[in-house]
Amino acid sequence: MYSINKFGLTLKFFIMTKKELVNALAADAGLSIKDAGKALNSFVGVFGKAMKKGERIQLPGMGTFKVDKRSARVVRNPRTGAKLNVPAKKVVKFKAAPALNKGL
Repeated sequence: MYSINKFGLTLKFFIMTKKELVNALAADAGLSIKDAGKALNSFVGVFGKAMKKGERIQLPGMGTFKVDKRSARVVRNPRTGAKLNVPAKKVVKFKAAPALNKGL
């Protein structure tokens, strides 16, 4: 947990590390930490390969991941005013499932 104190307000946010995620998976699924780590690494690898192929991944209760193409565009540098060309590229987009949104 990290806290940022700015203008008398304290903002707190949480970052779950890979180690913490593996420990949580192991505890929840009743697996050893080693097996949970293997499962997470496998999931990340399969997920990455699917995204590179442009496939859509739908996880019920969580949401949908899909690859979308962002077209080329011209942007302006706010500091100098110079125009820059940004090339087209593919990006991963996520749409949360209604069940996930209700829990937030």
